[in-house]
Amino acid sequence: MTINADPQELAKFSELAHRWWDTESEFRPLHQINPLRLDWIDQRARLAGKRVLDVGCGGGILSDAMARRGADVLGIDLAGKPLKVAQLHALEAGTSRVDYREVAAEALAEEMPGAFDVVTCMEMLEHVPDPASIVQACATLAKPGGWLFFSTINRNPKAFLMAIVGAEHVLKLLPKGTHEYARFLRPSELARACRDTGLALHESCGLQYNPLTRRYWLSGDTSVNYMLACRKAV
Repeated sequence: MTINADPQELAKFSELAHRWWDTESEFRPLHQINPLRLDWIDQRARLAGKRVLDVGCGGGILSDAMARRGADVLGIDLAGKPLKVAQLHALEAGTSRVDYREVAAEALAEEMPGAFDVVTCMEMLEHVPDPASIVQACATLAKPGGWLFFSTINRNPKAFLMAIVGAEHVLKLLPKGTHEYARFLRPSELARACRDTGLALHESCGLQYNPLTRRYWLSGDTSVNYMLACRKAV
């Protein structure tokens, strides 16, 4: 099986792995938005007692938080160093309901089809060569009736200005080169990829940021950062 990953992207996040849980590091935005996306997911999927897969989990910020909400979580990624950081954090924090594996989503879909009540894939699709393949794998991994959550960045001039020029170059919220504009996905494109796998789009939500107050909030504006909630047919 051809691995659906970009070696440069894996190397980029591996180099920063030791800073993943530093809330004032390059990963500060992930720490800041995590309570918002966690609540949004939990309100829909009711995480407690559910079997959850977090695809592209990195250092485990969302995986750990979902486990603390009572879910049994498996986080997967192809970047080994962030996974080691995630495992170490789970040990240090005493998060017992989370496990991590270095495995591709497509490979796990062959191994464990229909195994998870909830599948999340957040801030990851814009970093892989074939996002539709990831969506297909996620759909395969979900149980009938299961919830799936995706988040990524829209592709339009506003998103370019805010997510790349603003966040990377002006405000320096993220390292330069974190994102590549051509890999951003319009909501219509991601929704089509979901429908092509038999998923039903349930809801969309935007994520906004005020650089003056340094505050994030959820809204109906999906023009830059957005999330989609889907369900697999029973």
